[in-house]
Amino acid sequence: MRLRYRQQVTAAGVSVVALALTLGACSSSSSSSAAGGSSASGGASSSSGGSKLSGTLNASGSTFQLTFQQEAIAAFKSVQPNMTVNYGGGGSGKGRTDLAAGTVNFAGSDSPIPAKEQSGFTGKTILYFPVIIGPITMAYNLSGVSNLKLSPATIAGIFSGKIKTWNDPAIKADNSGVSLPSTAITLAVRSDSSGTTQNFTQFLVDATGSAWSLGSSSTIKWPSSARAASGNPGVAQVVKSTPGAIGYVDFSTAKASGLTFASVKNKDGSFIAPSPESATAAVDAVALKPDLTFAAVWQGGPNAYPITYQSWDLVNAKQPTAADAANLKAYLGYLLGDGQKLLSQIGLAPLPSSLDQKAVAQLDKITS
Repeated sequence: MRLRYRQQVTAAGVSVVALALTLGACSSSSSSSAAGGSSASGGASSSSGGSKLSGTLNASGSTFQLTFQQEAIAAFKSVQPNMTVNYGGGGSGKGRTDLAAGTVNFAGSDSPIPAKEQSGFTGKTILYFPVIIGPITMAYNLSGVSNLKLSPATIAGIFSGKIKTWNDPAIKADNSGVSLPSTAITLAVRSDSSGTTQNFTQFLVDATGSAWSLGSSSTIKWPSSARAASGNPGVAQVVKSTPGAIGYVDFSTAKASGLTFASVKNKDGSFIAPSPESATAAVDAVALKPDLTFAAVWQGGPNAYPITYQSWDLVNAKQPTAADAANLKAYLGYLLGDGQKLLSQIGLAPLPSSLDQKAVAQLDKITS
């Protein structure tokens, strides 16, 4: 199918609050009745069919989702006051590892389960629930330069360590007439297994081909001079505190951290700034697979931001108890329903309505 998505959203930065959560056992306590039902207009009903539930859901994974999860968890309390949801971040790889080990109820991941991790899910059916879309920014710290432009080939040269100073001819070619300093470039990258890394490097593979030799994965062997940090907030802090630094940071975190970011040359040859609107344009016509996975990077369209990515909540279709299934359906239903209204407040784009409807319909696949 092809997704058509024309909604307009506006961005507003929020502070990313550190969330210290202890992940416990994944079983939820008993519920008074099963959650059920969804609205007929593309989102789960905010009351989850009117059922009042109790118990705890634990999750870990994508830091791209972290701010959204914090906002949604707080708002969900007004719907199900006797339920507790903990989301511990840690990176997409950690989320998938925890889900495979059975220590969490769901995992946030910005990429599908890679082949090398499939053995951890043998005998299990994993459902993908897309929840957010947003840009990966090229955030930088360069005094006096506020409207930087970068082409994919230049980005590949920077992050492979071949372009070492800000006045390199390749950067000058992207920024005609701009005075660029001879400041050394410091790479800010992820230290953890990260879906943001996976999607950023997939962009470089798709957009530059053989010009990018480091491949695409949730972990990359970066140049030895790179400064690595955990999570999007960690990379943002390295950029903010290091003159000459550049890093890949999700838009919401970059905005909340007060970072400056570049416009990136897209598939149609236009330099596009990251925003919820340009992320929307990138997802306007993605190819959707039957399991609701897709890739938003390097999509065509004159207004499409080329480093747009997505994030899913991964769930085992078969739950150990009816209470676990009911609680998961209630919370995921909220994320796909009223939770989507929270996204514009934090600089993220809601799901296309057609995709949201398919994700809501898939809730019925969660059983005990």
